[in-house]
Amino acid sequence: MNNVHRPVLLEEVISFVKDDYSVVFDGTFGGGGHSSEILEKFKRIKVIAVDIDESALFRGKEKAKEYNDRLLLIKENFKNIDKVLKERGVEKVDFILADLGVSSNLLEDKERGFSFMKDGPLDMRMDRDLKIDARFVINNYSVSELAEIFKTLGEEPRALKIARQINEERKKAPIVTTKGLSDIICKVVRKGRGLHPATLVFQALRIYVNRELDSLKEFLNRSVDLLSKGGRVAIISFHSLEDRIVKNFFREEEKKGLLRILTKKPVTPKYEEVRTNRRARSAKLRVAEKIV
Repeated sequence: MNNVHRPVLLEEVISFVKDDYSVVFDGTFGGGGHSSEILEKFKRIKVIAVDIDESALFRGKEKAKEYNDRLLLIKENFKNIDKVLKERGVEKVDFILADLGVSSNLLEDKERGFSFMKDGPLDMRMDRDLKIDARFVINNYSVSELAEIFKTLGEEPRALKIARQINEERKKAPIVTTKGLSDIICKVVRKGRGLHPATLVFQALRIYVNRELDSLKEFLNRSVDLLSKGGRVAIISFHSLEDRIVKNFFREEEKKGLLRILTKKPVTPKYEEVRTNRRARSAKLRVAEKIV
């Protein structure tokens, strides 16, 4: 699957799109898989898609040409959905989608520094305009600050030990590569049959650098008002922190009488999808519909 982005839970997402919808907001364009499928299957739908990764938008330009004015690509954080729509004179949309996974294209690009499987500069910024990258965090934050990040955003049980080991190593020389950081973590966390020892720390760093959970909360809070009646919001998450935020938000909005939850239990990938795309294995889709 090198350099090929496979949209997760594609059929399941499409099943929640209604024939009479006209405007879709894709908050995480990525490889464009979900948007492309929607545009192919629903000829009257227009998609407004945003992404903070310029490389994703660059690749998406060819797709935009295919669909003429039916696909609009914008560099923006999905949390600013209200700003994006207002600037384009759009009051309501019928379907809001966010796939919170990291695009395969980013993971495969060693220069972006997201993966411990690819040796590259320790970066992890989805938006390269951000001032702080993973290298800065690892080399400048205190032991207690690093431990807090690893514990709260990675749910790493050995957070403090790893932070202390990082502190000892960076006294000798700055930690500047993904392999360098991964090797340090492997001194503390032994390899087993489960997750790679660096998985949780890399997850925590990525979430922290990109302020992912804060952006998700802002996005959800702004999304409900922008949905048309009968419109739907669909979120694909990949770990418990994200899923918990989405689940709790949907429940609160349902209590208020604003949303109706359509997925009482999250929709997960079928065996065949997981077999062909291992990155899909932890995906969870939750969908809710605007009722007022």
